[in-house]
Amino acid sequence: MRDLLFYDKRRFADFLASPEGIATNILTDRLQRLERCGLVERHRYLEKPSREDYRPTTRGWELVPVLRELIRWGQRHVPGTAKRPPATVSPRALRLMRD
Repeated sequence: MRDLLFYDKRRFADFLASPEGIATNILTDRLQRLERCGLVERHRYLEKPSREDYRPTTRGWELVPVLRELIRWGQRHVPGTAKRPPATVSPRALRLMRD
């Protein structure tokens, strides 16, 4: 959810490129779980070969305040954590973080 909401990642390859180095089978499982929970929607953008992207639902966007507080906690308690969100944070998330 962090990458969807704050870094505007949408495609499977975008998530794979995250520094955590998640395995493809685990990523697939997590995206499916998020979809089943109503936090993301999958949208097909190419038929052949089949390609999809993922977008946060309204319910998913409601997690911004929760994640914002986790980020703030990390900034207070984890040495070396940046004091402000990176420039790549989505404009919508930045607005929600200020609220």
